[in-house]
Amino acid sequence: MIRDLVIKNRSYRRFDESFVLSKEILRDLVDLARQTASAANKQPLKYFLSCESLTNAIIFENLAWAGYLPEWPGPAQGERPSAYILMLGDKNISASYDYDSGIAAQTILLGASDKGLGGCMIASVQRAKLRAKLNIPERYEILLVLALGKPIETVIIETVQADGDIKYWRDSQGRHHVPKRSLDEVIIN
Repeated sequence: MIRDLVIKNRSYRRFDESFVLSKEILRDLVDLARQTASAANKQPLKYFLSCESLTNAIIFENLAWAGYLPEWPGPAQGERPSAYILMLGDKNISASYDYDSGIAAQTILLGASDKGLGGCMIASVQRAKLRAKLNIPERYEILLVLALGKPIETVIIETVQADGDIKYWRDSQGRHHVPKRSLDEVIIN
């Protein structure tokens, strides 16, 4: 059921790094994304796939992991993603990718969830350094990095409290709490 899949699809930031994700699984996830809607059907999104440890390490060192957890440097060795998909915008096709990238990224993460995997969309990327290290041509704008793997953390959804604080946080057991606004708060009529 789609509701169960959406609720299961959280932003996971800690994984079983020993769990191997194949290039074929990454290709399957991109295949889902390429079939989604695209503004004016231009289809400007391209993808860089990584499931090799050396390339994964390069990608990892160019990411920031959790803005609301400034004391946390990101997943420790052994808890890092098994794979990444870099979402790129092909400037030779279009100058705008805003809607396409969101639709495609969510589709990839829903597909990952359906396979018993998890992931996180990361937009806090040292783009110039990552481009140089991976030899990504200038025609491709780095839009997002999707970190993927077998999640090892618990994510708890809770209702935003009266103080309105929407910042996610971790409890003493390492469970990740994510406040969400209520349905009545997001519907205005």
